[in-house]
Amino acid sequence: MTTLSTYKEFHQYSIEKPDQFWTEQAQLIDWKEPFTQVCDYSRPPFAKWFVGGKTNLCYNAVDRHAAKRPNDRALIFVSTETDEETVYSFAELQREVERMAAIYKSLGVKRGDRILIYMPMIAQACFAILASARIGAIHSVVFGGFASGSLATRIDDAKPVLIVSSDAGMRGGKAVPYKHLLDEAIDLSENKPAKVLMVDRGLVKESNKVEGRDVDYATLRAEHMDAQVPCEWMESSEPSYILYTSGTTGKPKGVQRDTGGYAVALASSMKHIYCGGEGETYFSTSDIGWVVGHSYIIYGPLIAGMATVMYEGTPLRPDPGIWWQIVEKYKVNVMFSAPTAARVLKKQDPAYMHKYDLSSLKHIFMAGEPLDQTTHEWFMTELKKPVIDNYWQTETGWPMLAALPGVEQTPIKLGSPGFPVYGYNLKIFREDGSECDANEKGIAAVIPPLPPGCLSTVWGQDDRFVSTYFTLFKDPLVYSSFDWAIKDDDGYFTILGRTDDVINVAGHRLGTREIEEAIQNHAAIAEVAVVGVEDKLKGQVPMAFAVVKDASKVATPEMVKALEKEVFAKVDGILGAIARPARVHFVTGLPKTRSGKMLRRSLQALAEGRDPGDLTTIDDPSTLEQIQNALKN
Repeated sequence: MTTLSTYKEFHQYSIEKPDQFWTEQAQLIDWKEPFTQVCDYSRPPFAKWFVGGKTNLCYNAVDRHAAKRPNDRALIFVSTETDEETVYSFAELQREVERMAAIYKSLGVKRGDRILIYMPMIAQACFAILASARIGAIHSVVFGGFASGSLATRIDDAKPVLIVSSDAGMRGGKAVPYKHLLDEAIDLSENKPAKVLMVDRGLVKESNKVEGRDVDYATLRAEHMDAQVPCEWMESSEPSYILYTSGTTGKPKGVQRDTGGYAVALASSMKHIYCGGEGETYFSTSDIGWVVGHSYIIYGPLIAGMATVMYEGTPLRPDPGIWWQIVEKYKVNVMFSAPTAARVLKKQDPAYMHKYDLSSLKHIFMAGEPLDQTTHEWFMTELKKPVIDNYWQTETGWPMLAALPGVEQTPIKLGSPGFPVYGYNLKIFREDGSECDANEKGIAAVIPPLPPGCLSTVWGQDDRFVSTYFTLFKDPLVYSSFDWAIKDDDGYFTILGRTDDVINVAGHRLGTREIEEAIQNHAAIAEVAVVGVEDKLKGQVPMAFAVVKDASKVATPEMVKALEKEVFAKVDGILGAIARPARVHFVTGLPKTRSGKMLRRSLQALAEGRDPGDLTTIDDPSTLEQIQNALKN
């Protein structure tokens, strides 16, 4: 491999000599047959990577390590919900995956068929995903507990022959039953699966078995204990999975991922970004229903030969030290979490973060939403570890902006996810298609071809792939991130929020993220969400919902008024009076999904007196009642 010592040289090489660059990165995975062309970009904006090469994601994640290091840890399953901990070696993981693959084959699943996985964070979900890749089927994981209506649209779009599910997930000590939601979704769908494979955890007494359709995992596993199922060798561009992302229209957008490009992108990211290697341990606190779960719970760490921690539970149960306890016990080297989780921990006693031996931990990565400076600084100070923000999307599958500590140790800038990652020719554009200068706000976009690992198309909707992502300008042709960004004099990028999170106050365009940053600067505020609310006079006005660190500070109406005034002053001082929220409502929690994404659209809808929409992924429904009460008062 070409050795380049600085980030700038490395990135430049990837953009100027992509064929050479990606040929070198492709050596990080095993190929059954070599590729004959690095990139086929004959039909812009569609790109095919490593053309003619044959490989398999499961082989790269499991078999090649099981052959060399059979007894090393591969999967560490920890549930603080059911008090279970199980460690699987690479050899044991391969046995379990082959058993699952044999079950699939016995149920008639063939290469290219779709398997929909609707499961909690349990070890069997990992087997289900890897077994699908093993036999060349295409998996589509839908977040466990997702609403029947939304699940039905995904069933109709993917047309799975098999659905793998479980009786229930667990959240905060309570069972979240899945089976009735799944049955209802199948009733609503037009493309009904032939079979449903159920993993019975014994959490729900009654789950109605549909004769002829529903089959039991434990029973079938017992029949295939010694099964040996070879890997199907897939051409690099054959799809590995579909992951649905919320679109602005009713029909879901299925992000389609390839096989070879994805494997190479993940393997390279483990080396250059996350700095994790064979025999080490990776802990991502995400969920398999999200892209981080696909890339950095299941595939990425295992492809790199690391053990991966799969955690079912919250950051607060049994106490706020649980994550750090896991780090100490399993000697975690690399961690990946979300800014929301950091803000949740910020409200707890920091003593929990200092109680455990974190010497094995090299660094923590954060992604999922912008990391504000205050939280970034607090987290780094308390943990005494580098906290590295990185930015990417479901569509890209791996980071677009990040630091590359595996290439060069660049200084961390608070609130910035760093620089464009190798392979991404990422720039900031004005709305007329010209490039922004330094310190000028614009839209972050990538000049195609997109690097390996990014979506190859929208499942079954090539036209939508083009119309959604590549029509920002007539010229140049770019992939739009739909995010505002700014780059400073040192080349560090900051993401300022979605282009659709921009509110227009009497002709002034304001990013809700900028207002949140300003409010977060007030010492009493732990967390805040700002939304634009319709206003007859000004078009829109910002409205803030804030969580205070100490509830006694807002114990009386007078104290609420006083603190609101202080927050106004803070915003006025940083952004000017034009950005001052119409109101600041103080609440004890904000509505978020279980993966920590803020439900901003729902907040906005409630503030405007509209229906908040599908709330099945909400972590704590009581937060919505609080918002409604705050708005009434």
